[in-house]
Amino acid sequence: MARTNMRLSGFGGQGIILAGVIMARAAVEQDGIYATQTQSYGAESRGGACMANVVLSQEKIDYPEPEELDILVAMSQSALERHIGELLPGGTLIVDSGMVTRLPEGLPGPVYRIPATRTAAEKLGRQVVANTVMLGAIARLTGTISVDGLIAAMETSVPSQTVDLNRRAIQAGVALAEELIS
Repeated sequence: MARTNMRLSGFGGQGIILAGVIMARAAVEQDGIYATQTQSYGAESRGGACMANVVLSQEKIDYPEPEELDILVAMSQSALERHIGELLPGGTLIVDSGMVTRLPEGLPGPVYRIPATRTAAEKLGRQVVANTVMLGAIARLTGTISVDGLIAAMETSVPSQTVDLNRRAIQAGVALAEELIS
């Protein structure tokens, strides 16, 4: 794998930062690849803009921040609008289809619409796991980390009483991605 620069973005309260931590942990602890994870969020604890950058590589990473994005994950309309200009031509865009309703025209790379928030709320009964639904979809769509590694990393990153719910959320995200690519 060449260096892959990814940004997960949304607003505070969606679990964006935790998703970035789980992804980086899966890469390093489970899949044996190098990873960095950095984060940024506004002063508000909920509702403000936030993002988690994840850089993955088979080789040591000399600079921990992405300069341009190979993959952009947007879980809100404002996040998409804020970060779309950093997506490389031909880069992959993954959006939460219930939260992002307007896409720019003429995107040259693949675009995947994942109903993460709706799936979390309606099928799993807890909207709070939309982030792990999205992680399952990301793993399946991009192949950047393994689904098994993602599940193992999640199990050590969330409270023990939520492990089963988050495991089902990851599996739901994988199933949503499979529908799109089959």
